[in-house]
Amino acid sequence: MAEEYIILIREPEWDPSTSTESQEDAGAAVHAAHSAFFEAIAAAGATFLDGAGLMPPSTAVRIVPARNGSPAVFTDGPFGETKEIISGYYKIGTKDAVSARELAALCPTDGWIELYPVADVGM
Repeated sequence: MAEEYIILIREPEWDPSTSTESQEDAGAAVHAAHSAFFEAIAAAGATFLDGAGLMPPSTAVRIVPARNGSPAVFTDGPFGETKEIISGYYKIGTKDAVSARELAALCPTDGWIELYPVADVGM
C-alpha cells in the first residue's frame, strides 16, 4: 500500500500585478514546470492524488472557531504578519518517505516545500 504525503508549496509574499513577465509567458513557464513535476511523479512509480493552486492572501479568511460560549471570529486577509504564503499543494502516494522527499524536492517553487505524511485516522 502506498504512503500518502501532502506537499505544501510556500512562496515569498508576492503581488502578481507587479510581475515583469507577461501573464502569458509566466503562465506557460509555470505550466511547463508543473507538467515536468507530474511526469517525474509517474516515472518514479508514484501517484498524483490531488492538488491545486491557491488564491492570494487578500482573498483568504482567518477563522477562530467558536469556543467557550464566544462566537467565531472572522478576519479577512491579507494578514499583516504574513511573511510567506502557501500558494498550493499536492497530495501524492509513494512507496516510502525517501521517495516522497525526492519527489517533493522536484516540485517547482520560488520558495520552499514542506512535506507532511498524511495520518491514517481510520475514516
